[in-house]
Amino acid sequence: MMHSLNPKFRILLKLSRDIAIMALLIFGARSAIADWNHVPTGSMKPTIVEGDLIFVNRLAYDLKVPFTTWHIAEWDQPKRGEIVVFFSPANGDRLVKRVVGVPGDIVAMHRNRVFINGKPLAYGPLDKKFMDALTPEARRQHQFAEEKLNGIGHPVMALTNDAPGSSFAPVKVPEGKYLMLGDNRDNSADSRYFGFVERDAIVGRATAIIASWNSEHFYLPRRGRFFINLP
Repeated sequence: MMHSLNPKFRILLKLSRDIAIMALLIFGARSAIADWNHVPTGSMKPTIVEGDLIFVNRLAYDLKVPFTTWHIAEWDQPKRGEIVVFFSPANGDRLVKRVVGVPGDIVAMHRNRVFINGKPLAYGPLDKKFMDALTPEARRQHQFAEEKLNGIGHPVMALTNDAPGSSFAPVKVPEGKYLMLGDNRDNSADSRYFGFVERDAIVGRATAIIASWNSEHFYLPRRGRFFINLP
């Protein structure tokens, strides 16, 4: 009986090995080349909302050893205004925020207006299309604006101009570190609370929303939030 089962066991072992190799290749590619990230919080609203699935380009800045933060090669650095995925220096959680300060920058904020190297960023009215995924209550309670970093606009929102964290004194971003802020300025655990982010902790650049599901409406897909580029 045992001899008759050996061929089947051999087939099963070979199949298991092939599946394991395939899984290793797939997850290794996800760890080193491209990834996706489900967003459970609203710290990047109105740009990214709860339930969005974002695409993360892990090759945007460097090539890492799969499943580690060790760099094999590095060809670019995060720039102001880019949305990045990184590991929080507070607890190691994977977060999504916008790069506001790069090494050497002096960054300050006064009543939700950001200053970089002594110069205020430009603010203007926000296109209402960025508010489509928000609830009517959120639209009523918040102020919205387009903030320009490096001449490129992106949405921001805030409750009031005097909320805790809406102002901070000038700080200089150290070499090899970055200052991150959420677009939802009054509801974001970011560099105002956990400090600067090490370059090695940055996973990659978030470039697009792949899909979106509304948890408040039976996880139905949100129309208009599939395969769109992030500002």
